[in-house]
Amino acid sequence: MIEHASRRIRILGTTPHPTATWVTQTAKNLIMDLEDADTRARFLIRDRDGKFPAVFDAVLKDASVDVVLTGVRMPRMNSIMERWVQTCRRELLDRTLIWNQRHLLHALREFEDFYNSHGPHQGIANTRPMRPLPTPMTDPKQIAHLSIRKGDRLDGILHEYRHAA
Repeated sequence: MIEHASRRIRILGTTPHPTATWVTQTAKNLIMDLEDADTRARFLIRDRDGKFPAVFDAVLKDASVDVVLTGVRMPRMNSIMERWVQTCRRELLDRTLIWNQRHLLHALREFEDFYNSHGPHQGIANTRPMRPLPTPMTDPKQIAHLSIRKGDRLDGILHEYRHAA
């Protein structure tokens, strides 16, 4: 799931065979996660996949979340999520040999943390969903002595760059 306003993602789970029951349970988990984070969602955009039963929409409606269906063959209606799926695939899944469901969930959770806390988002002033904007450097002395440190995640699949103190 992705929050459009902040571009924050939430990994709700993985399964090799999603069923209507599993999808409904993820909706319940999402509602609980949002309540725990003291956040409210007004809309949920989803496609017209047959795995979304009427109970899925009812769970969300009980939580005052309106479900918006995308149009048929209209991927631009949910372009932010489509873009995230491409990013996840290109930056993580195409570079990783996934052994099992547990390993996939671990890699996705690590990517979720990386995406929400480190990766810049060009659509919103290069901010990160879980961190405020950094203070701009205007002092030439700061810029002259600037050094960068690199950190790796998932055995070098993801790279983080930070200003050295």
